[in-house]
Amino acid sequence: MASNEGLPPPPIEDFDAWFGALTQTAALVEIGVLLVCVVVAWFAVRLTLHVTHGSNYKSIWFGRKIIDGVMFPLVLLCLAFASRALLMRWMPVLVILKIAVPVLVALVLIRTGVKVLQVAFENAPMVRALERTISWAAWLAMVLWVSGLLPLLLNELDQIKWTVGGSTLSIRTLIEGALTAGGVLIITLWISAGIESRLLRTATGSQLSLRKAISNATRAVLVLVGLLLALSAVGIDLTALSVLGGAIGVGIGFGLQKLAANYVSGFVILAERSVRIGDNIRIDGFEGAITAINTRYSIVRSLAGRESIVPNEMFITQRVENLSLADRMVWQSTVVSVAYDSDVELVDRLLTEAAAAQKRVLKTPEPAAALSAFGADGLEFTLGYWIDDPHNGQLNLRSEVNHAVLKSLREHGIVIPYPQRVLHISPADASAARSSHIPV
Repeated sequence: MASNEGLPPPPIEDFDAWFGALTQTAALVEIGVLLVCVVVAWFAVRLTLHVTHGSNYKSIWFGRKIIDGVMFPLVLLCLAFASRALLMRWMPVLVILKIAVPVLVALVLIRTGVKVLQVAFENAPMVRALERTISWAAWLAMVLWVSGLLPLLLNELDQIKWTVGGSTLSIRTLIEGALTAGGVLIITLWISAGIESRLLRTATGSQLSLRKAISNATRAVLVLVGLLLALSAVGIDLTALSVLGGAIGVGIGFGLQKLAANYVSGFVILAERSVRIGDNIRIDGFEGAITAINTRYSIVRSLAGRESIVPNEMFITQRVENLSLADRMVWQSTVVSVAYDSDVELVDRLLTEAAAAQKRVLKTPEPAAALSAFGADGLEFTLGYWIDDPHNGQLNLRSEVNHAVLKSLREHGIVIPYPQRVLHISPADASAARSSHIPV
């Protein structure tokens, strides 16, 4: 039987010839070459991962595993493409590598889109739906490409046209525009995610807010530029958007002024650093630490675990008490009443020692006690002390100080008086009470 190894490869549209080509010796060679490419790609990515000292869940290139990121299918695609070009010099390339290249292209597109969306929109509900959409679109395009139906389908979609203003649009143009815009958006999100990761990697304290502002501004500018480039690539006249821009400006001026004010206030806060992530503040009667500053709102978490979503405009237009703008030192006090016949100097010393005995109370400035008032029931002393870790709780420390004060006063016989009231009865009221047989 004559060998057909020297014949040109059958067209992919001819499925009978396609299945027949799989039984030839050249197909086994292609399978072996493809397996070698897989092994080489795996070791290359593993070596790169080792040189870069590992990766994490948010890595777009490597993902959680070696084959989970963009690097593995991209390296495999390059090796498969190079192998196909080399094999074509000595033997006809049949179907294996001819199919492997579009499959790997689809896999690279899916991996890139999915990993970028996971990093850019972490824990967002829409990410899962977008991942499925990218996967279905990429695999469908790959099947149409391999089967040879893609050019025919695009030609048919190009025949459905209509005129909008001075531009002629078709379904093919809209699909290509949507794909171009999506691709540009993925690239801009990838770049902005890399910039944000590099800026925030070593940022601490006051630098964190400024770098967050730069990161948010960079992402907004990149996305805007990317969308404009995508619209230009499709052929849409951008000058027509001037009218739309004016309408949007009017809408912001009237209906969206609060929303615009919150966004502008967010950038002002991040740039001025009047409040920073980690600061303890009191705003609108709510006290807590700032855990996040977003472009529209900020999140303040109280010591009790409650979180408040505060519009950024409130930080600009209202009075905000920043308890840790200059430093994190906070002054606390507690009031103690003792009997009038108590030794004042002894009480001063006992109160000061009780506060100084607590580990969280600062030694400098040292605690101090003062006779603050002559109360109705006894002498009132105010014990004041400083702490520098309010995020660890304030009520618990005040309770510990009060326990120590109470124990020390009891050990030294200092009386904490009960409330006392003196009742004066006039003689007329006393005689009336006797006549009514009421004991006086």
